[in-house]
Amino acid sequence: MKIFSANIKSLTELYNTELRKALDMEETIVKALPAMINNSTDEQLKQGLTSHLQESEQHVDRVKALLRGFEDSGSKRCKVIHTLVSEAEDSMKDASDADVRDIAIIGAAQQVEHHEIAVYGTLKSWARILGRIEDVSLIELIERDEKHADKLLSDISDRVNTVAPTAKAA
Repeated sequence: MKIFSANIKSLTELYNTELRKALDMEETIVKALPAMINNSTDEQLKQGLTSHLQESEQHVDRVKALLRGFEDSGSKRCKVIHTLVSEAEDSMKDASDADVRDIAIIGAAQQVEHHEIAVYGTLKSWARILGRIEDVSLIELIERDEKHADKLLSDISDRVNTVAPTAKAA
């Protein structure tokens, strides 16, 4: 619980704050993806996550570029992504069957992608309102990558979900 408010007084300040959270989000994802890759057994899933790791590393640089010119350009903790990563780690530990673990990884990764898509959609809208047209273009590149990753995960899940054990728990 917050004791003191950040006292954000303008859309520009809010935009800066959310960009800083986006930076933390991307940096956290870059740290979390290797474990997801290492715990995956499906080759297509491994390849997709590896590709998205490379994209996420680019996203870190792109968000840093978006923050240039702001007085406060350091990352700010994104509570949502830290919670989603923690849940993903728990799911990977809890799934003893490799196929079930792959499904859990896909589900966790898609939750992350959906959050990222929402974040970048909001930032893009605010950048338009603020007249930051160059920012809009850069955000659209990131958003496109996130949507592509989500689509790839959906395609993989359509196949992987059908091979996992479906027996009901005792």
